Amino acid sequence: MDVNTILRTQYELKELELNSLLEVTQAINNNLSEDSLYKIFNFTLRATLNIQKLALYVLIEEEGNPEHWECKTNFGTEISFTNIMLNEHFLPITQITKVEDLEDPGFFDEFDTVIPVSHKNRMLALVFLDGLQKEIDGQHTEIGTTFIQALSNIIIVAIENKKLARRQLVQEAMRKEMEIARQVQQFLFPKQLPQQEGLQVEASYMPHHSVGGDYYDFIKLTANHFLLCIADVSGKGVPAAILMSNFQAALRTIVRQTMNLSEIISELNYQVMQSANGENFITFFVAIYNQEQKVLHYVNAGHIPPLLINADKEIHLLDRGTVMLGSFHPLPFLNEGIVEDIDDFLLFAYTDGLTEAFNQQEEEYGLKRLQEFLLRHADLDLPNIHRSLFKELDEFSGGDEYHDDITFLSVMVNTKLSREVLQ
Repeated sequence: MDVNTILRTQYELKELELNSLLEVTQAINNNLSEDSLYKIFNFTLRATLNIQKLALYVLIEEEGNPEHWECKTNFGTEISFTNIMLNEHFLPITQITKVEDLEDPGFFDEFDTVIPVSHKNRMLALVFLDGLQKEIDGQHTEIGTTFIQALSNIIIVAIENKKLARRQLVQEAMRKEMEIARQVQQFLFPKQLPQQEGLQVEASYMPHHSVGGDYYDFIKLTANHFLLCIADVSGKGVPAAILMSNFQAALRTIVRQTMNLSEIISELNYQVMQSANGENFITFFVAIYNQEQKVLHYVNAGHIPPLLINADKEIHLLDRGTVMLGSFHPLPFLNEGIVEDIDDFLLFAYTDGLTEAFNQQEEEYGLKRLQEFLLRHADLDLPNIHRSLFKELDEFSGGDEYHDDITFLSVMVNTKLSREVLQ
């Protein structure tokens, strides 16, 4: 073969390689799927360089799973490499390497060359090949390595960009979903709470993320009765917000028809069963206070027991009730709690994110610390109690992020003064 023939052959090969790169770039611009891009990679190497054997291993990163290597395309080999794990001897490779020079290549001894593909100093893929040796003018020459690296880099980086774009779309969708859920949840909370000398109601809400599953409410029923409640729904985001929205609507409809807590709880349980199909549950505490008779009726449906502190600084856990709502229909049991002859008192209801806050020694804040705090601060007004509790929590946790939503709902009653407020 004379020099002109060799040069013409090399020129034609380079022209073929360039056209192939242009076609691949056009395919990427046409937004073809990842599988289609891998097929184009396979076909291009076989058609352009007449490769005999190929296995392309790609680094896979998926949220929530450890990174790993997968064989994405394979042809010409005696065994299928689709389910063959990548030998650890290949991971440190940073330049084109002969497989025979590697220690214990195992199944990969079918190939003669491995070509690394990296982007911004980060390894993304390894291309295993056999058949790069071509005879030109009586000499064996390895051809196409630069083309293979360029082709592999273009396709792998394009696929990485597709994954990044998908992740960004998912994150944006989640952000919008959480914003919708946050707005829905804000509509659930009462706009104003009584802040008078005889009746103070204070609520504080700190979501772990942009929106949580906590809910509280205060409803004036009659001149002498008011209802307060706190709830925690399993799950987060829009589904939890919609369930809680339905729950609030059902509660406010039911209490216009009855003040019987057993009837209220039974009907709410039915509504949750219908709305959630057994996939979500709600822990719920509800109480109705009769200011004239000085009687508090309550039901605790699987919620962490609120604390009632009377004028003698005695603490009562309000724990009588039933199981969480949405878990059984009908409810297996339902016990109504009654506290009689109660006039001046502080009722503190909360979600478990409070007592399950941890410090840097992995100790829980716990019920005992909460009881001690409330006894020390029971003579303060409610806004100061809440501010002081958040301050104590921050000091306890050492500034670390809380692991769950935290909600407080406090009611402080002075019977003689609260009658004027309710009227």
